[in-house]
Amino acid sequence: MKLLKKLLISAAVSSITLIATPSYAGNTTMGVVVKIGGIPWFNAMEEGIKEAGKKLGVDAFMVGPTSADPALQVRAIEDLIARKVDVIGVVPNDAKVLEPVLKRARTAGIKVITHESTDSINNDFNFELVSSKDLGIAHGKLFEESTGCKGNYAVFVGGLTVPAHNAWADAAIQYLAEKCPSMRQVSERFGVAESVDDSRNTTLDLLRAHSDLAGILAFGSQGPIGAARAVEERRMSGKVAVVGLFSAGQGRKLVHDGAITGGYVWSPLEAGKAFVELGNLLVKGEKVSNGADLPVLGKVVLKGNNIFANKPLELSKKTVDGLADLGL
Repeated sequence: MKLLKKLLISAAVSSITLIATPSYAGNTTMGVVVKIGGIPWFNAMEEGIKEAGKKLGVDAFMVGPTSADPALQVRAIEDLIARKVDVIGVVPNDAKVLEPVLKRARTAGIKVITHESTDSINNDFNFELVSSKDLGIAHGKLFEESTGCKGNYAVFVGGLTVPAHNAWADAAIQYLAEKCPSMRQVSERFGVAESVDDSRNTTLDLLRAHSDLAGILAFGSQGPIGAARAVEERRMSGKVAVVGLFSAGQGRKLVHDGAITGGYVWSPLEAGKAFVELGNLLVKGEKVSNGADLPVLGKVVLKGNNIFANKPLELSKKTVDGLADLGL
């Protein structure tokens, strides 16, 4: 609970500025640019970055843009290049938009690590705590079980250009097409899942427009929260499934109230640690190979420049309190 309180206080008292101040002076410097600052998911990631940095003697810090705008990520990365950091980590909002600036970073001799971005090119490695396909299928299966393949559904992602969110959505939709052929999407996917308000309003609109709406698949940490609040407002908890990934601390009450059905996630705290551990290995010149047992990630599968671990976490009434107490 102590870590969770710290994260919530951090989110409440400040909207994280564009460039955070390094918290630990070390030999290697690393800045991690996330999608947006001030939300529980990335607050937890920042804790992991700081913890690993202190452990390894790495000057590691997080950069939290004030909105999910790829242009702000470009500016943050340009600033890190100017500061001549050793490693840049990034969780892209739009992988294609970032390619030119990441190329400049690598040309400058900076190591680049991405996360949730399997299609990124100008990086040393991208890492995933669970494969996009497996995560999408897990959500599709839960949605199938929750709805009995009856009715239709909508899909939320953080943005139509966010690589990981759309890959998870693709896998879930493909699973439902095979297992629940009578179900259909009521519309193209909505890029609202990094905003509680946008997700809530979109869900309210969908509930008004589609009497046969069986549920929402939401890929983006704020999507299930906003969708569940809309479902509660309409007194439809348990009748409309809300399945997706979210911060356990933020969503635990909605899970116990039945407004969020459940989902799967990985630990942003562990992802923060993995950024720093990988960066430290790269700076030391160590190699990453298929089947290697890496710090934090464990035994991994290497496909091209993508490192895949296998560490999914179930979000359910049975697990959400324990995960929330860990600060997730």
